[in-house]
Amino acid sequence: MSSTTYPLTEGLAVIREHLLDPGLVRAVASGRQRGREAPRWRRVELRWVDLKAGTHLQSVGYDATQAHTANHAVGDAAGACVDELLGAGFGNWHVTTDLAVVQLRITKKGQAVVHTAAAAPADGAPDQSRDRSHDRSKQRLLPEDDPLFTALGLAGKDGRVKPSRQAKYRQIEEFVGLLDAAIGDALAGGQLRTPTAEDPLRIVDLGCGNGYLTFAAQRYLTERRGLPVRLTGVDVKDQSRRHNQAVAAELGVDADFVVGSIEGADLAQPPDVVLALHACDTATDEALARAIGWQAPLVLAAPCCHHDIAAQLRQQPTPAPYAALVRDGILRERFADTLTDGLRALLLRSHGYRADVVEFVDSAHTPRNTLLRAVRTGSADDTARTEYDDLVATWSLTPRLGDLLERG
Repeated sequence: MSSTTYPLTEGLAVIREHLLDPGLVRAVASGRQRGREAPRWRRVELRWVDLKAGTHLQSVGYDATQAHTANHAVGDAAGACVDELLGAGFGNWHVTTDLAVVQLRITKKGQAVVHTAAAAPADGAPDQSRDRSHDRSKQRLLPEDDPLFTALGLAGKDGRVKPSRQAKYRQIEEFVGLLDAAIGDALAGGQLRTPTAEDPLRIVDLGCGNGYLTFAAQRYLTERRGLPVRLTGVDVKDQSRRHNQAVAAELGVDADFVVGSIEGADLAQPPDVVLALHACDTATDEALARAIGWQAPLVLAAPCCHHDIAAQLRQQPTPAPYAALVRDGILRERFADTLTDGLRALLLRSHGYRADVVEFVDSAHTPRNTLLRAVRTGSADDTARTEYDDLVATWSLTPRLGDLLERG
């Protein structure tokens, strides 16, 4: 594995070469460059397909509700498609070819960090067996027939996801894609250490529930990325512990599941990655506080049920001229969601993290669809702290995360 920092144009030129390589297996563009408008699509996937008219580069752009597919003939048309996407302002590229896995992340300073590794056999092999038919089943990060989904009860013995569990399967795919990009960026940027079999990547899932996303993370990172992983799940319910231990035994997964609160979780070693996926209301704050206390290199949190700030907004006088934002119940709830996660992101930045809030697919249990993604840099952002102090003073709020961090 190697990592090189280029000027932006040179880094994009490296990615362009791989995107137009006949050995391209799959490419994904996501995120946004700092200081640029959001791209038209929240994510784009590229691959070669063989049509009656010949080989084409297929692009699939995803907006908030659906996928939009276009095919571009080899040559000028494919090149124009790639050039348009490279200029669209995406902040991250993940490209897999027959021979290499290449990841690009554009930094806040506008430089391109390119991480390159040899392709594992699962990522593609230089033979002629790859299916490039236009009508093939959609390529998945974790295919439906993976034993994981049968063990979790999402798929039947025939290896097909049950119709009633398609939403959960889609959620897992979206999460794995976000995790893959975040892990790749943190490895390439040096914030996350390269794990070994003797010292695997330590991942803790705080409020893991029945472990759907927990096991998906372990499965993808070990089977697809080839990263040694040691998993710990924490939940207050003993039922969750028993369920997850049974699934881990069935899959042969090296994992620990313990009963306890997020605040009281006692780990033998600080984790490398902290997950908090749909922990309800202030449980997300407790998870973020623990992650900051551990100085965890990478944090992914999908908040749920923002009741705390919403309740405070109802009780406190509304500052002028913002009454219209909280007068109606539905607007107050949506504003509380945005304000809560905005304050969390500011606190993460003020405690040495590069943090952003990105879109996450709706879960089967809640319409919340945001994900807080934070990478530890060790450099505190004083401006973020000033913005946080101004916001809580203006709205007369006492955010739970701020309170937890002040108490240490």
